[in-house]
Amino acid sequence: MTVLLALAAAVLFATGTWLLLQRRLSRIIVGLGLLGHGANLVLITAGGRRGTPPLIGESEPSTFADPLPQAMALTALVITFGVTAFLLAMGFRSWQLTHDDEVEDDIEDRMIGRAGRPDDAVDDELAAQRAQAEEDAS
Repeated sequence: MTVLLALAAAVLFATGTWLLLQRRLSRIIVGLGLLGHGANLVLITAGGRRGTPPLIGESEPSTFADPLPQAMALTALVITFGVTAFLLAMGFRSWQLTHDDEVEDDIEDRMIGRAGRPDDAVDDELAAQRAQAEEDAS
């Protein structure tokens, strides 16, 4: 049973990672949700055996369930919900402005990626990209 849960968590992590690498914000949000579910599955699986509720006086302490994985899974749920809500708000605002959910590259990020090229080629390309961005804006 544990191997099946580990395989399910691996599939959730792999699919979520693949979706996070996409250019559409809707796929990124779904990928983040899958990663959150995979993390919760790993945390609950790591909790080990089932046990009785950890209430002193009700049963023997050696039979108590470990509450730490459950608390960590609950915390992961809250964090995933908050980040998902934030990304949905960003996606809605992006849709209002551009009517598209594609995440665009930033010009400065492209320049950092091309840091090994000669300065003249970088300056010429930066000027061309800024001119194109100004044309698109008007």
